[in-house]
Amino acid sequence: MLELKDLYGGYGKITILNGTSFKIPKACITTVIGPNGAGKSTVFKAIFGLLNISSGQILLEGEDVTGLKPKQMISKGVTYVPQGRNVVPQLSVYHNLELGGITAPDQDKVRERIEQVMDQFPMLRQFRDRKAIELSGGQQKQLEVARSLLLDPKLILIDEPSIGLSPNLVQEVFSTLQRLRDQGVTILMVEQNAKAALAMSDYGLVLELGQTRMHDDAQKLLADPRVGHLFLGGHLEEEEEA
Repeated sequence: MLELKDLYGGYGKITILNGTSFKIPKACITTVIGPNGAGKSTVFKAIFGLLNISSGQILLEGEDVTGLKPKQMISKGVTYVPQGRNVVPQLSVYHNLELGGITAPDQDKVRERIEQVMDQFPMLRQFRDRKAIELSGGQQKQLEVARSLLLDPKLILIDEPSIGLSPNLVQEVFSTLQRLRDQGVTILMVEQNAKAALAMSDYGLVLELGQTRMHDDAQKLLADPRVGHLFLGGHLEEEEEA
């Protein structure tokens, strides 16, 4: 579905991605984990066209999409849910959903798609006229995910969906992502809550210093002692040399 080949990029003169390479399969959830500063969010920005790439390739279903801008990536079927709260607080749930399809040329189809999305997320239909700020944190995250579906994406990039949520709400959001996966949507997720994220994912990969250090079945990564060592502050090089 998506492949990164030896990707280098960063901010100004600071290079964050140092030859990042990985593949993710279609209709699966792949979680990216790693220490702070590993380049996790930077990878998403590179894929979605929000970062200058100095070298390397990004392939989407075999097509080279390196350097495309966000609007072009959306047209290719990629949407991005950044970390933090990204709803418009004083707008209603319905109007927040409308924003997800604002770039579409056919607004009648957008309205049809909103109805379909509200069927997938009954809570949104129940609270369609409520201001987004009145929703719980978990409900707001569901609204963000639902809004990303307005253009019927093939791939969703979602960054830190558990930030600020209670364990119950985290599980609710993760269950939402699993339902989307079961409907054929490919999901690439960055998540600091490594144990919970890998437990609900199909595949996982570990980034460290802008490089892919491990890439495997999520359950195998969850059981790998090197992953635990990484999150205790060590480095994989030290584990490999031991």
